[in-house]
Amino acid sequence: MTKRSKIYIAGHNGLVGSAIVKNLKEKGYTNLIYRTHKELDLLNQIAVESFFKEEKPEYVILAAAKVGGIVANNTYRADFIYENLQIQNNVIHQSYKHKVKKLLFLGSTCIYPKDAPQPMSEDSLLTSELEYTNEPYAIAKIAGIKMCESYNIQYGTNFISVMPTNLYGPNDNFDLETSHVLPALLRKMHEAKINNTSQVEIWGSGKPRREFLYSEDMADACVFIMENRDFKDIVSSRHSQQSRHSEIDSESNQEIKNTHINIGTGVDISIKELAETIKDIVGFKGKLYFNDTKPDGTMIKLTNPSKLNELGWKYKVELIDGIKIMYDWYLKENIK
Repeated sequence: MTKRSKIYIAGHNGLVGSAIVKNLKEKGYTNLIYRTHKELDLLNQIAVESFFKEEKPEYVILAAAKVGGIVANNTYRADFIYENLQIQNNVIHQSYKHKVKKLLFLGSTCIYPKDAPQPMSEDSLLTSELEYTNEPYAIAKIAGIKMCESYNIQYGTNFISVMPTNLYGPNDNFDLETSHVLPALLRKMHEAKINNTSQVEIWGSGKPRREFLYSEDMADACVFIMENRDFKDIVSSRHSQQSRHSEIDSESNQEIKNTHINIGTGVDISIKELAETIKDIVGFKGKLYFNDTKPDGTMIKLTNPSKLNELGWKYKVELIDGIKIMYDWYLKENIK
């Protein structure tokens, strides 16, 4: 990409999309395009096609998605699979039709089986069953990975998929019904603090372990990949690794799969430890009640980011520092 390349960021108002826009601007990119949901409904095939015909973006970053925590995923199962499939199908297909030079598709590490070996590597994909509570969302994201791979194989496109771990940061969703665990805990404890509530209820036992990546680190990784890597580089690297462990070294006999890239820290924390950390940062003095009658979800969910590390990128923001920055942002946005 050049600094004048026309780059379309789908989902620019979201947690990741807004961080990507900020990162691109800081790096000197000046020809960024985006649309609000009112201006462009990505579920509408005709509207998306018209947008691509009119704007002709050279590069696309697909950060738009319907996302949420365990409650939302399990409650609105039809919405999660339908809306995510529709967004992906429309944007990826129109990127192919209008000869986009490179597309970056953002998925999620929930694509991996619930019993995947830890830490989860890219090769764990489709090796066993998914966690039930987020199965529809995971299936949609797996379809997005396979769509990118399939278009690359059949049409020679340059579509890359990245799978971020749990993200947090400014512009996060703090709605208690649809948010992820970290922003939900932050909001709960802040409100308990200002209302002098003696106890905060947390769903589950607190034993599950989760990995968290600051949204601006995620954005930096995405821009790094857009600037430095193509799909052919990833395939070439995988074939090179496979040939060292297999007698099959003819490229025509190699299966092209699992070309997506994990984006994470490789470091996890229990939900109980996370809650206690947020409690300290917010300054909540009450008690934490872990309601173990509620679902825990997958007990351990940690990524193996070695592929990305080998490409030359590693996270910078430690969890405690990121939460402090996020809480400062939350206070500024909610206390006028």
